[in-house]
Amino acid sequence: MTESRWQVGDPPEAFVDFCACALPEVYGYLVARCGDRATAEDLTSATFEAALSAVRRATVTDLSTGWLIVVARRRLIDHWRREERDARRLEAFGCDEIDAGCDDWDDTIEPPVGMIALARLGPHHRAALTLRYVDGLSVTEVARELARGHDATEALLQRARRAFRRAYEEVRTHA
Repeated sequence: MTESRWQVGDPPEAFVDFCACALPEVYGYLVARCGDRATAEDLTSATFEAALSAVRRATVTDLSTGWLIVVARRRLIDHWRREERDARRLEAFGCDEIDAGCDDWDDTIEPPVGMIALARLGPHHRAALTLRYVDGLSVTEVARELARGHDATEALLQRARRAFRRAYEEVRTHA
């Protein structure tokens, strides 16, 4: 990641330059995780709007690409939460029995097939798996990001892995 910075006191053009340098990093982060260009564009826009708002309110005096990535992650999580709420409104869904076992994961997943399978999952499963396996967060960190308890997050990850495996096999057999 290329780290660009902006600080209070820099000329206004420096803020524009900072945004131009950080834009590909922020957009790349989002599109890789949500797989949908339109959503990534909307979330990127919201991320930079948050940065501008923070500068205008003087709640931040030093911006970096890393700071923007954190804001982008929060915007993405909020997006997934909205999708999850919307999905719950459309249909009630039951929970499977929870697999007993550890947090193992098959590293031989073919990326294109994996992205298609991930896109087929519900937003709650997609969010949990992306934070855990793409962003590399611990279960505790995923729980904190999703505002869930640790045990509930472990159960969610188990259900999500099971759902992913089913979707992955379906995509592979029909490809």
